[in-house]
Amino acid sequence: MDDTPGDIRGHGHPAEDHHSPEEEPAFTSEIPVSNLAREVGSDRAGALAERRVHEFVAESRISLPTRGNRTLETLLERINADEELRTWWHIANLNAVARMGMNDHSWVHMQIVTNIGLKLLRLLAKAGVQPAMVTDYGLSQKDAEVVVTLGCLLHDVGMSIHRIGHEEFSLFLADRKARELLDGLYDTISRTAVVSEALQSIITHRSDGRPLTVEAGVVRVADSLDMTHGRSRIPFEQGSLSIHALSAAAIDRVRLKPGQTRAIEVSIEMNNSSGVFQVDELLRKKLKGSGLEDHVEIQVSVHENEKRLLDRFTL
Repeated sequence: MDDTPGDIRGHGHPAEDHHSPEEEPAFTSEIPVSNLAREVGSDRAGALAERRVHEFVAESRISLPTRGNRTLETLLERINADEELRTWWHIANLNAVARMGMNDHSWVHMQIVTNIGLKLLRLLAKAGVQPAMVTDYGLSQKDAEVVVTLGCLLHDVGMSIHRIGHEEFSLFLADRKARELLDGLYDTISRTAVVSEALQSIITHRSDGRPLTVEAGVVRVADSLDMTHGRSRIPFEQGSLSIHALSAAAIDRVRLKPGQTRAIEVSIEMNNSSGVFQVDELLRKKLKGSGLEDHVEIQVSVHENEKRLLDRFTL
């Protein structure tokens, strides 16, 4: 049913969708990151020398709960057929993981963020919170789902150019790509509105961004909720002792469900108290100014027996 909690257990492919159309997909921790991205992280020279870029691009495939949204279904088909977009995702992850030692920015991150974004948007709708596509344009909730999907899937494409200023780079790449993907699905006026709102969600996902719509706020918060240990597994296993890698390794599970007092409850399970950094420094800062502050409650729990993430640290 619609209020089935969303379960995000680290990076991996969604389980085969045998659920009813009303259910959100579950995630599995069996595959912590994309297989090829993992090879690049562990042996950059070997992996890149042995495999052509085409293999990395061919691996990517986005799966989303479209829930009978025909426009979203067509958009998803076009995205999975778009080799340029999927190549951008690979290069973004190459820059992030192989060249900068950062966490995952592959198509897996894009898929998880988009699933989270759709879940957030639908929980808000269930609580009566209407998106800008409805309140400002006279369009529908389904059109808001298209905005959120585009924002989530395109928010980091600028990483294919460089990390510094990637939000701005994402804008000029996403503008053309979003119009291509929506070609024939909307009239000119409606398509312009959808693309403009998607672009707002991209530029406002940065740390000092100030979303002006529900859709943009959803993309901003969804990006920060991809925080489980799977996303940091590569830099952590390579020996990264950054607080980002350590704190992400401490997050076991993030669950989304209707809240008791607010539209959404975010439940975060940790195996180590260092995970508080993810909540305080990343999620809290992204939630602040998102416009969703009054609609989200956060519950954090730490396992009774904390996991040791670090044996020794020498400066």
